[in-house]
Amino acid sequence: MSPTEQLSRGPGEAAKSRGRWLALSVLVLAVLLVAVDATVLGLATPALSEDLKPSGTQLLWIGDIYSFVIAGLLVSMGSLGDRIGRKKLLLVGATAFGAVSVLNAYATSPGMMIAARALLGVAGATLMPSTLALIRNIFHDPRERSLAIGIWGATASAGAAVGPVVGGALLQHFWWGSVFLINLPVMVALVLVGIKLLPESKNPVAGPWDLVSVALSLVGVIAVVYAVKEAATHGATWGVWAAAVLGAGCLYAFVRRQFSLDSPLLDMRLFKHRGFSGAVLADLLTVFGLSGLVFFLSQFLQLVQGRDPLEAGLAELPAAIGAVATGLVAGRFARRYSVRSIVTGGLAAIGLALAALTVIHKESGYPLLGAALLFVGLGAGFSFTVTADVILSSVPKEQAGSASAVSETAYELGAALGIALLGSIVTSVYQGFRAPASVGGPVADAAHESLGGAVEAARSLDPHTAGQMVGTAQEAFVDGLRVASGVGAAVLLATAAAAWFLLKGQELQDGIEH
Repeated sequence: MSPTEQLSRGPGEAAKSRGRWLALSVLVLAVLLVAVDATVLGLATPALSEDLKPSGTQLLWIGDIYSFVIAGLLVSMGSLGDRIGRKKLLLVGATAFGAVSVLNAYATSPGMMIAARALLGVAGATLMPSTLALIRNIFHDPRERSLAIGIWGATASAGAAVGPVVGGALLQHFWWGSVFLINLPVMVALVLVGIKLLPESKNPVAGPWDLVSVALSLVGVIAVVYAVKEAATHGATWGVWAAAVLGAGCLYAFVRRQFSLDSPLLDMRLFKHRGFSGAVLADLLTVFGLSGLVFFLSQFLQLVQGRDPLEAGLAELPAAIGAVATGLVAGRFARRYSVRSIVTGGLAAIGLALAALTVIHKESGYPLLGAALLFVGLGAGFSFTVTADVILSSVPKEQAGSASAVSETAYELGAALGIALLGSIVTSVYQGFRAPASVGGPVADAAHESLGGAVEAARSLDPHTAGQMVGTAQEAFVDGLRVASGVGAAVLLATAAAAWFLLKGQELQDGIEH
């Protein structure tokens, strides 16, 4: 903004400007909590495993059902916010999020924990699209909006990386359920402040909310991601094929239905735009790399290298620092250089960081791990922030909820796939390790379920046998981590190359909207 424009602004406009940024602080608080909750459980996994004794499959479901449900409901909830009001949906969702957090904290069985995490995902799905849609309607100057989205994106990316730090600090002094109870005071503050500061906005001509489309999108996304997860762990079984066919059929029916509705949940014509589709793909795979890395490195740092939860959480802090640093300047850099160069560079940075981890071993020093995490954060901050801006700027502000839901669906689906696919690769390789010949029956079965299970099962053995089994299990886990890192690197580098072509000519807006 020029000095002349600043001088011409009256007290009312200055107050409105302050109000915009105060409102943004409330939205950032909401997205921080949802992002933290996606990864905060990573460090609590060993303690949770010891308490609830889940199987390896149940442990993966506990880790990723939250993101699965959010991904399946985001389009529906973004469309609902367009219809009933984004502020209203945000405040209702925040209240539910706080209440369900208590249920998560006091879960007493693996089944109850999975169900509680799923309900938390339902509540989280109401928050994410509302935050980005409200930013689209609060900030009319594209440069201001780019900065606001940069702050939002940095918070979302950093939140995923800060989750382990928060979890580590709490687990140092409290039981694993405390990682959920921290949501309560934050959600209370969000609701009380949000009622006063946030403006209401919705699409006045949105039409009815189609429940058939809601069901098709939910079942389709969850079934497809389930099939991917199970195929990576157990191979292409009949159950996997059935889930894949069900999911693909539902998503096909969803797309067909959107073209036939006067007021679709999601305007599928947006995907005909090459830049929009490229931004969504880059969005998804950026978070795929970030969340997958944070999830399995949390276990590596604790169960392989023997760090306590807080130390492991602090060790992952470079990812958050990198994401914040680049997220705040991503919009400015994209205007100076180009959208495709910034997004491609961000994706390549994540891919190269994952490639560096293919040489990791049990005694790897922190410089390698810290550098990899830093580069992942730097890349995520650039790529995720710019793609969110591209997606949100591609539609009229009346459709902001639906567009932001697409961005958020990519984010959550990327988080779910990162944990499910890369985590399943780690698990698949790990389960091939050989326990000592003297170990059999339930002890061997528990050890093969997960590394946490092996550490726990070893406590019933004599010191020599226990050390031998845990050492072998740790080597197998590291082998799986190397394979998963290689797969992730290949995916991210291929996506970087694709983004270079898909985002050709794509630019961020400059003119002020009226």
